[in-house]
Amino acid sequence: MIPFLDLKAINAQYRDELIEACTRVIDSGWYIAGNELSQFEQAFASYCGTKHAIGVANGLDALILTLRAWKELGKLKDGDEVIVPSNTYIASILAISANDLVPVLVEPDLGTYNLCPAKTEAAITAKTRAILSVHLYGQLADMPAIMNIAQRHNLLVLEDSAQAHGASAIDNNGKSKKAGNWGDASGFSFYPGKNLGALGDAGAVTTNDDELAETLRALRNYGSHEKYKNLYQGTNSRLDEIQAAILSVKLKHLDGETAHRRKIANAYIEGINNPAVVLPLNASSLALESHVWHLFVIRCEQREALQKHLLEHGVQTLIHYPIPPHKQQAYKEWNMDSYPVSEMIHRQVMSLPMGSTITDDQVASVIAVCNSFKAVN
Repeated sequence: MIPFLDLKAINAQYRDELIEACTRVIDSGWYIAGNELSQFEQAFASYCGTKHAIGVANGLDALILTLRAWKELGKLKDGDEVIVPSNTYIASILAISANDLVPVLVEPDLGTYNLCPAKTEAAITAKTRAILSVHLYGQLADMPAIMNIAQRHNLLVLEDSAQAHGASAIDNNGKSKKAGNWGDASGFSFYPGKNLGALGDAGAVTTNDDELAETLRALRNYGSHEKYKNLYQGTNSRLDEIQAAILSVKLKHLDGETAHRRKIANAYIEGINNPAVVLPLNASSLALESHVWHLFVIRCEQREALQKHLLEHGVQTLIHYPIPPHKQQAYKEWNMDSYPVSEMIHRQVMSLPMGSTITDDQVASVIAVCNSFKAVN
């Protein structure tokens, strides 16, 4: 069986370094808010090109706390509208709802699966105060266009970079900028299966805003900027020392892993030629650095049959995601709404094996099995 993602093999590459990092933390006697966290925050901010990285407990908290901080700073208030893709993992939307803000769902661009700039601008109302742009599957949204829209309408921009560690694009000044350095702030997840994954839950916020960073550091720590003094009614959302130490090890290898993911994606795109399979990009687009291939997502009208065919031939796949947010019971007030592009995507998408330890032979096998699938007319 070719696994969809072999986390054991991925982490085995760095086993000695990871054990040394954990041992260092254990022997230090300091397990929360110590040197390991500070060093990782500095390293990750430098990697993203931002002034600040604030470690938090997970990726959802990164989004929730950023929106909460903007409320504390008077930049948002209850009932304000936040534009968000209708095609996303539900966490992007949960963060908005958790802050008593109003999610406004916008259909994606079918070519990228990310926010469509034209539809985003058309959705802006007098109540719109922010755009939450998700870099889905590892590809940057069209951030130059989205930032132009935000500037014209005086909107905040929060990037959901949970799947896009290291993705980059050229800004309007000809400068390369990574995910996390485009908007006013960005939320990252370091869930174990992410391109930069911890060995448990972990997350971070990146920003160039000093006031926002200071507010976030307090909010993640019970609202306290100084021990036993509480500025806000905060929460406990801290990235612990062991996870920070692990992430520092794995950050050093992230670009190498990304290069391998791009090699796999290129092979899939050049090798899969079954007309029943819709590929995510054409080969010429791979020169761009905007995609780090957290997931390699194909579409097929006969998805269930294709997935069964792949499994029978030893290829494990997953579906990201089978149910769009507006069809979830958690948002039952939206269940009768129609977002046809998102609904079609969620009916047809399937993710092929992708990761830094997949071999050339395994890639060739996945390609061969995809090409041997016979669609039923």
